[in-house]
Amino acid sequence: MEFSPLLLAGLLVALLVIVTVVRAVRIVPQARARNVERLGRFHRTLTPGLSFVIPYIDRVYPALDLREQVVSFVPQPVITEDNLVVEIDTVLYFQVTDPRSAAYEIASYLQAVEQLTVTTLRNVVGSMDLERTLTSRDSINSQLRSVLDEATGKWGLRVNRVEIKAIDPPMSIKDAMEKQMRAERDKRAAILSAEGQRQSQILTAEGDKQGAILRAEGARAAAFLKAEGQAREIDEVFQAVHRNDPDPKLLAYQYLQVLPQLAQGDNNTIWVIPSEVTSALQGVSRAFTENLPTIAVAGPAGTDGSAEHAVRDAARAAAAAVADASQPDGMLPILREAVRPEVTAANCDRNGPDR
Repeated sequence: MEFSPLLLAGLLVALLVIVTVVRAVRIVPQARARNVERLGRFHRTLTPGLSFVIPYIDRVYPALDLREQVVSFVPQPVITEDNLVVEIDTVLYFQVTDPRSAAYEIASYLQAVEQLTVTTLRNVVGSMDLERTLTSRDSINSQLRSVLDEATGKWGLRVNRVEIKAIDPPMSIKDAMEKQMRAERDKRAAILSAEGQRQSQILTAEGDKQGAILRAEGARAAAFLKAEGQAREIDEVFQAVHRNDPDPKLLAYQYLQVLPQLAQGDNNTIWVIPSEVTSALQGVSRAFTENLPTIAVAGPAGTDGSAEHAVRDAARAAAAAVADASQPDGMLPILREAVRPEVTAANCDRNGPDR
């Protein structure tokens, strides 16, 4: 099939029209911007949406991203004030605010920002020692941001944040820092242990003190109650004695009952006999002699009243013994008889069988 020259010309014209229309229409996405040059000079900036340009006369440059961008630079060696080389890794957050300045004021704004960050970082860290560099990241970040924001403003950029991602000192410094940190931790552990022992001893001493105080208070209360009970007991005995009004006979009898107990000791060889005892024994003697009973004992046939005579003889002997005991010198045989078993046993135990 042969095409005529007229048909070929029509096809070429139609193709040219289509290409012209396509080049005249520009669609810019959101948060993007495109610079337009007309005959080699900056004409305008295309905003997001549909725009028309003059084909073959206007030149549209690639789109610039207007969103905030994050750039992580390669770690750079920086020398501190105490002549130590550290590797510092930085992260930069910036945003293009003026597409015309970003395209025409600087050839490559990313490279310019990187070099400016490294230079500023060396100036800031060079005035600090290693310890201050490791502990002053916020100060370094604020100084970097202020310098970069001021320098990049004419480039159509705005630096929002500058962050130091890592600071790596030399391996020898790392080992020394690890030893220092280990020593600090051991020191804190020893201090905490000593503080715990001290607190434990203080609490134990406080507990012992409180326990001693409570025990002393308990002993004092017990002694007070015991003394009060003894006082009441003595008062009751005293009141009972006065109410019953005992005579000297009863007192003498009780004194005779106590004598064996007095003789139980090894050193009890001398006793003091009160005068009231002799008076009481005289009364007992009169009671025996005046009121001697007449006892009739009925015995078997052929005994001829021998039992009755035996009883009377025993009563007379007892009365005579009591009468003799009423004298001061006559009390000694009775006391010897009363305490002889105890004294004899005590002397035997103490001196042996020869005495």
